[in-house]
Amino acid sequence: MENGRDEEEVYDRAKELKEFDDSKTGVKGLLDSGITSIPRFFIYPPDSLPCTTAITGPPPASNVIPTIDLSGFELDRRSIIIDQIRHASSKLGFFQVTNHGIPSEIIDRTIAAIKAFNEQPPEIRVLHYSRDIERSVSYSSNFDLYVSKAASWRDTLAINWGPNIDISEIPEICRSEIVELHRQVQWLGETLMEMLSEGLGVEGGRLKALSCTEGTTMAGHYYPLCPQPDLTLGLVSHTDASAITVLVQDQMGGLQIKHEGHWVDVHPVPNAIVINIGDLLQILSNEKYRSVEHRVLANHHPQPRISIANFFNASKKDDCYGPLPELISPDKPALYREFTFSEFLRKFYTTELSGKSFISNFQL
Repeated sequence: MENGRDEEEVYDRAKELKEFDDSKTGVKGLLDSGITSIPRFFIYPPDSLPCTTAITGPPPASNVIPTIDLSGFELDRRSIIIDQIRHASSKLGFFQVTNHGIPSEIIDRTIAAIKAFNEQPPEIRVLHYSRDIERSVSYSSNFDLYVSKAASWRDTLAINWGPNIDISEIPEICRSEIVELHRQVQWLGETLMEMLSEGLGVEGGRLKALSCTEGTTMAGHYYPLCPQPDLTLGLVSHTDASAITVLVQDQMGGLQIKHEGHWVDVHPVPNAIVINIGDLLQILSNEKYRSVEHRVLANHHPQPRISIANFFNASKKDDCYGPLPELISPDKPALYREFTFSEFLRKFYTTELSGKSFISNFQL
């Protein structure tokens, strides 16, 4: 029997996944153990990796993500800003915002606090490790670990904000920073949602009335050095299921979006915040706005990359959602069926994070 086949027979993927998960220390634990090669379940098929991904046609300009200055959004520049947001949301699904009102020191402190949490001794981190999606606070590696074709090289501290959240469950080392950033991001998200509504030609409070500003989840991602960054990803190509995502990140880079058949870098802009449209808003807008595939490259730098994604979702789980009636006409029929938000969440947590496959569950 050939050696390759021998290896296939002795490799027990389920066993390795369970051993990794049971360690409760994530990829940081693997790195701290001194490994020089990554476990096999982190290795992606060659055609999905940066150096071999097929592309067609000439590459677009390297800096295609617009940066929108929000100064004066309540005064004389509001209509200009709404036009810029509408254009970016319909053409790219991504944009960055400056003069957003969140002090840079709050962002910097929270990034440092997320880093500090992940660099505590493992016996402290494991106290928060869980895959229970009902928990308000949880630490884990790859929420879709058991359904994905390959794991990604990152760990995540997730906070599900809600009326019943117990703030004391947030790790003390980053608690005050996370709470303050959430307060600031909540205001920014509500402001953007209002302008996105007006950009659709509907009343400014339309998305808020659907509770799309109430169901917020924060995911503090930690991407440590990867021993073999050419074999894996920090975050697989996907679209966000949210209405919108408000992303705070450090200046290391690594985030890319798929644009015109090419992967394009989202270059960090000092003091800017990245905004992207999620699947829920693509559905509600009947594709006037669109979610776009994005990914994060595996980190090849000695210092870790930190990003903090804030996902704005609906909170009324038993309510029905679908394209807004105001955006449906004989010329533009509904492209998606109605669904309860509880069904939406259930499908998300049982589906592999991969490309734009998730939204197909709701297409007509």
